[in-house]
Amino acid sequence: MRVRLFATLIVATGALWFIAAAWIYVGARQEVEHVLDTRLQEAARMVASLVASGDMPARPKAGEPATSIPGLGGYERQLSCQIWSFDDRLVARSSGAPDEKLSDGGTGFSERVVNGEPWRVYAVEDEAKGIRVLVGDRLGLREKLVADLIKGLLWPAALILPLLGFLIWASVGQGLRPLRLIARELGGRDAEDMSPVDAGAMPSEIKPLTTAINGLFDKVERARRHEREVTAFAAHELRTPLAGLKTQAQIAATAKEPGVRDRALGQVLTAVDRASRLVTQLLALARLDAEAPASTPETAPLGSVIEEALELARATGPARVTLAPDVQRMCVQAPRQPLLLLLRNLFENAFEHSPPDGVVTCRVAGCAIEILDEGPGAPEAELPRLTQRFFRGSTKMATGEGAGLGLAIASAAAEQCGATLSFENRQDRTGLIARITFGQSLVAHNAAAA
Repeated sequence: MRVRLFATLIVATGALWFIAAAWIYVGARQEVEHVLDTRLQEAARMVASLVASGDMPARPKAGEPATSIPGLGGYERQLSCQIWSFDDRLVARSSGAPDEKLSDGGTGFSERVVNGEPWRVYAVEDEAKGIRVLVGDRLGLREKLVADLIKGLLWPAALILPLLGFLIWASVGQGLRPLRLIARELGGRDAEDMSPVDAGAMPSEIKPLTTAINGLFDKVERARRHEREVTAFAAHELRTPLAGLKTQAQIAATAKEPGVRDRALGQVLTAVDRASRLVTQLLALARLDAEAPASTPETAPLGSVIEEALELARATGPARVTLAPDVQRMCVQAPRQPLLLLLRNLFENAFEHSPPDGVVTCRVAGCAIEILDEGPGAPEAELPRLTQRFFRGSTKMATGEGAGLGLAIASAAAEQCGATLSFENRQDRTGLIARITFGQSLVAHNAAAA
């Protein structure tokens, strides 16, 4: 990252420097041309004024050599001056000026190639004297002036660029120092250290990263703690039926009376059923924890899902079931398998707590599905805790039945369905109401079409 940032900044700085140099080149060239053109005008007018004042012959006789122009001083090295008569005779010229006529045009600027070199010329005509004053300079000289100016800018840049590169490298390193400190701290930790990263001294730009890392550590720690709790509770719950299974198997193996042996074998079957149900619940809970909610909604016919859930749950108890007529005509936007698991666990819980002659009722109330049993209900203080994992409540604690996972599985399945699960005691009689509330109203459909 440091190398990439350094390269990016160096390239960007060099590009800006190059653009600035090009901008200065264009501007300097225009300014130089303007200044030199102004100088040409001033020099030409000065020479024309000298001629007008009579300081030099205006019309030399034929055959007389051209005279030198006095008074040019420092101009003679850079500017060349010629004075021509209207009949194309060279009257005078400055030292170093070419013999060839610099321009054939009238008053004003013009360009011409003389002796293989391009010239910029300004002409002034004096009708009274019958002369034309030509002052010009080489365009190559102008290019040299601009090139010297650009060189004067580039040489300091070439000298400063290494220093600038060093400063950029050091600045990038200092800016990335907090990331190196975090990386060093995380690299020195062991796998069990999930303590948050100290973001107190970090720059404000790094704090979102440390906040995200600390949030991830918190999620991982909670997930690990949850797994440890599940493992511990599962080991505890499995140990009881396995211990009973072993004891009853030993009794059956040593019993001589058929009645004792039959009772022991019955207890063996009960312990096996309890262990099998616990393992099934743990696997279902693990599967729900691992699965992500469905991204696309799925329409499930409520009637057929309830019938399938009842077939799976009837082994729990002999209670009768009453389905409201509108249940068979409803559809719900939820994935079928989590919905089936949700309803199965709620029916199992209702069957388990209802008396043998009790009735379990399933009905639709607005955008909710309600399952009512005729059991003893639950203390009001325990209602919010019924979906906690391994919470068995006072009733199951007294009987020693169950592992406290059925309603926890139902709550996790409700989340997969995009619904919420709540409980309340019945007001018309004893019993519990399990309410599944969906985010939208249930939709009626044609049962035959479904």
